[in-house]
Amino acid sequence: MWAHAQGEAAETAPSKSAIDWLERLGPALNMTSYEGVFVYARGDQVHSMRIAHRYRNGQVEERLVMQDGGSGEIVRKGMDVVCVLPDQGRIRLDEVIPSGPFAEAFTSQLMPISQWYQPKLVGEDRVAGYDVVTVDLTAKDKYRYSHRLWVEKETGLLVKSHVRDVDDVVLEHFQYTSLEITDDIADEKFEVQTQGREITRHLGAPEPQQSSVGRMTGWTLNWRPEGYMPAATPSSSNGKAVAFSDGLATFSVFVEPVKGLKMPTGASRVGASTVYIHEVLVAERPFLIVVVGEIPPEAARKVAHAVSIDDALARGWVASDH
Repeated sequence: MWAHAQGEAAETAPSKSAIDWLERLGPALNMTSYEGVFVYARGDQVHSMRIAHRYRNGQVEERLVMQDGGSGEIVRKGMDVVCVLPDQGRIRLDEVIPSGPFAEAFTSQLMPISQWYQPKLVGEDRVAGYDVVTVDLTAKDKYRYSHRLWVEKETGLLVKSHVRDVDDVVLEHFQYTSLEITDDIADEKFEVQTQGREITRHLGAPEPQQSSVGRMTGWTLNWRPEGYMPAATPSSSNGKAVAFSDGLATFSVFVEPVKGLKMPTGASRVGASTVYIHEVLVAERPFLIVVVGEIPPEAARKVAHAVSIDDALARGWVASDH
């Protein structure tokens, strides 16, 4: 009886309620303090990670520790990030960190995603001992995936999420298996504790959207799905990589001269992550165009085939790489 009444309430709730929860979600990802363990499933790969996260004196501190597949961790203090590589080289930390809630694009100001997704309040649930509301974001076109988000009621923290394809098949699944939302977290839980090779990175602010064309050194992207705007780009890319986000999903385009072994072309997908590789000849030199991100294979294919490389700039580009 209660569940039936709850379902009716969810059906009649205005979509503004769903948008209200989405507006709480962005700030809550950074400004809530908590610790716990989450699982992340992508295709047939399942990883478990322990996380401690706090917001103190206007600064985010976070430590992620792999719970399986070897040791390794990421520690973030403000804009400084230290990655300790796992002792088993088969697993890379950037492959097990979820997209979505832990992506730089997601924690920035959310774009008006209701243009590209239909938000709907689905109902209520419990995850890891906390009361949550469930919000669906249904893709409005075939160039992006749909999402279901479970949001903790008191803080607005994302505690579970699904990425679904057009057939409603779950491609990726993130969920806390244990969680404590608390400000009382010991300082030592934010210190690097794993022995191994350390890589330090400083997170810079995304470049202004207007400069995106300037960052595409020697090439132009003639088509991308509506709503995807330039996002944070690796500072070492030298114009050969540009990232785009619609506020929820992200993809990157890499353009490089072919070096060494031939790469298999076409699409491959693990969970919601697609890699599409396309080879082109420019000024009689082979170039690889690689699109990587949480977009359907058909969208990645269209993006890759929409890249044009300038002949003159390509010649200079190849020469400068020798």
